[in-house]
Amino acid sequence: MTDKKYVYFFSEGDKSMKDILGGKGANLAEMTKLGIPVPQGFTITAESCDYFSKNGKWPEGLEKQIKDNVAKLEETMKKKLGDKENPLLVSVRSGAAVSMPGMMDTVLNLGMNDETVLAVAKKTGNERFAWDSYRRFIQMFGDVDMGVEHKFFEEVLEKAKENKGVQFDTGLDAGDLKKVVEEYKKVVKKHAVKDFPQEPFEQLRLSINAVFKSWNNSRAVTYRKLNSITGLLGTAVNVQAMVFGNMGETSGTGVCFSRDPSTGKNEFYGEYLMNAQGEDVVAGIRTPQPIAELAKGMPEQYKELVAIRDKLEKHYKDMQDMEFTIQEGKLFMLQTRNGKRTAHAAVKISVDMVKEGLLDEKTAIIRVPPEHLDQLLHKRLDEVAKKKYDVLAKGLPASPGAVVGKVVFNADDAVAMAEKKEKVILVRTETSPEDIKGMNAAEGILTARGGMTSHAAVVARGMGKACVAGCSDIKVHEEKKEFKVKDAIVKEGEFITLDGSRGEVFKGQIPLVDPELSGDFGILMEWADKHRTLKVRTNADTPADAKKAREFGAEGIGLCRTEHMFFEGDRIKAVREMILSEDLEGRKKALAKILPMQREDFEGLFTEMKGLPVTIRLLDPPLHEFLPHEEEDIKELSKEMKVDFEKLKSKVEELHEFNPMLGHRGCRLGIIFPEITEMQTRAIFEAAVQCANKGVDVEPEVMVPLVGHVKELALQKEVIVRVADEVMKESGKDIKYTVGTMIEVPRAALTADEIAKEAEFFSFGTNDLTQMGLGLSRDDAGKFLPSYVDMGIYAKDPFQAIDQDGVGSLMKIAIKHGRSVKEKLKCGICGEHGGEPSSVEFCHKIGLNYVSCSPFRVPIARLAAAHAAIKQGK
Repeated sequence: MTDKKYVYFFSEGDKSMKDILGGKGANLAEMTKLGIPVPQGFTITAESCDYFSKNGKWPEGLEKQIKDNVAKLEETMKKKLGDKENPLLVSVRSGAAVSMPGMMDTVLNLGMNDETVLAVAKKTGNERFAWDSYRRFIQMFGDVDMGVEHKFFEEVLEKAKENKGVQFDTGLDAGDLKKVVEEYKKVVKKHAVKDFPQEPFEQLRLSINAVFKSWNNSRAVTYRKLNSITGLLGTAVNVQAMVFGNMGETSGTGVCFSRDPSTGKNEFYGEYLMNAQGEDVVAGIRTPQPIAELAKGMPEQYKELVAIRDKLEKHYKDMQDMEFTIQEGKLFMLQTRNGKRTAHAAVKISVDMVKEGLLDEKTAIIRVPPEHLDQLLHKRLDEVAKKKYDVLAKGLPASPGAVVGKVVFNADDAVAMAEKKEKVILVRTETSPEDIKGMNAAEGILTARGGMTSHAAVVARGMGKACVAGCSDIKVHEEKKEFKVKDAIVKEGEFITLDGSRGEVFKGQIPLVDPELSGDFGILMEWADKHRTLKVRTNADTPADAKKAREFGAEGIGLCRTEHMFFEGDRIKAVREMILSEDLEGRKKALAKILPMQREDFEGLFTEMKGLPVTIRLLDPPLHEFLPHEEEDIKELSKEMKVDFEKLKSKVEELHEFNPMLGHRGCRLGIIFPEITEMQTRAIFEAAVQCANKGVDVEPEVMVPLVGHVKELALQKEVIVRVADEVMKESGKDIKYTVGTMIEVPRAALTADEIAKEAEFFSFGTNDLTQMGLGLSRDDAGKFLPSYVDMGIYAKDPFQAIDQDGVGSLMKIAIKHGRSVKEKLKCGICGEHGGEPSSVEFCHKIGLNYVSCSPFRVPIARLAAAHAAIKQGK
């Protein structure tokens, strides 16, 4: 016989035992300790669920412990399970260590059978109540424990109401409900092919098993995945004496929150129903009353409930979500837990609780999950209006925010329509750098292919544009200017609505709600900045992006992608001219046209950043990305540039690469064509000089991409230093600057001690480091990566959150080797991971100096960095 304890009476536990008793069980035990009126009962541990899930049976000793605790409950309540005179009825509820509302199963009124229903009727003098409780039990038990679908019971109940000519079940009397019970038993017999069980302990055994099994139902598994809930043993099971809200007009039940979970206001919030059980409140069949109305009907009970609300909130120091039942005038609390809330409410509650003296700043910061700030920074759909629309298609929530616009299928149309002040959404099979102007003109972007770090996703986040990517439900026909979703066709010019925060697409125009960056948000961010040590920069290519990022608190630019500037207006022509040039002189002539434009770009960025560091990455993509690939487009370009079609076509073919990601790009371009690096360096330093002449402080950091060998960096550095010296000599101005590299090739990480001899800073390009380190193409891996995550091969998509064991190890090696040569070597990250909270925490732990992310993720990174510092401090 085992002596392991699997069952705890409520009086034996407390809130610290959440891991084994679950949140609900631990809080019921805590409320019992606080002297709050709680119907008594016991909790079966999550360890029992874990054993059951693995072995398909109860662990040794569990049955005896359950029977002992049933006896203890019978003694406490002075009632017995299955007794023909004074029967005990219980509820059986789930409760994991992390709240998962509505995801697992519940059974109420357990212990009801053909004999106890008569005893309950006699004992209470309320025959209707007894038969109502019995029919509810058969319905719940039949659904949860015997697999009989809810709808079959509903059909019987609807028919009974129809025959009686009443709208609600409260209109049925005891005689009607007796007939319903008989019909329900027939439904069970027909669909479960066995009789409804009458023996109470057998009912209890089956219900406990059903709750254990519900831990792995599809709802619960999906909820855990979506909310990154891992490492739990299973659900605990709470067996609790029933109290009844359906005993007449002095009984009722309700759900309430100690503060408003939508706005965060310190107002008692909730609703209740008289003569009802808990499931009636959430089922929506009868409309509940606002909690304030209870003060009129039952002032004493309302006063007691408000006192309990205050006591629990002060005790837990958090907003509470509570369930209560009033049985014939007596109030009982059935549950309390920390309430779910919107991002807006989370910020307000945290700040208010510091002002009220309930919390300190650090706890208030930890209470607001960084990823929830997304909701605050972008327009969102009007939730009320949204209910009238069906989701047309679902993809990946690649860039947050909600937008409405007319559908367009190419970048030129997007620009043309936007110039006419029309709001458009660019729909593409997938985007490429050539679409940049169209993406900039559009309100939002929808793609059929690509992942969370695809071109569309990365650029959209950088621009703060809503984006739904990888929406495989849609088939895009660019030439016909339409897309299909199953039987529906959406044509150019028709309105759609995108919700980039949820990855949803709707047909039509759903009203939007503006973001509210309230005073409370500003206060919380001030506290976060005070407690974090990691700096937060932004990835920005334009002064507008830089300005937005500064408003959000960015402390510099960690990545300016110069190639994005090459696609605008007349520049692309000059870039193409350079690519098509036969000799150095031709290339230099074309680059001379780009120079003043690049200089102007950098001047704008330096001016906007007012002395904060600006990291400029030299040209990164392969040259073929600047040329068209379709024959029609090549013909058009040959006319426009007055270049022979065959010559142009052969140049496109010559530049074609089988694997461009590993091809002629990054520093490899600058080494073979040093004149490109010369032009870009000159533009940077001439811009710096012009700013310095105007009294603007400038701190350029020139970053060489895709270095794998120290000699590559040395060759590029020699060009940068030479040109920088030339510009400073010509102008007579001395500009303080640094030259560093991106660490994105695994060889660079492994030889970082060599590279650090030439580099003054490292910046981890984790998008490419993940691709090369894991051998995964981010544009193709979307086909199977979600399955890998489901199967637990990777805990999260490695393109969304840093693969800490693999890519993270390369980062640690690079930092250790680099700082062995230069102790104070500045190290940052500029991949998209720089705005993802778990990645930010990892960057803090391994000693990075800063993270850099798209402008709209800057506040998220600031808060995540504060979380990391506070957790490490603890």
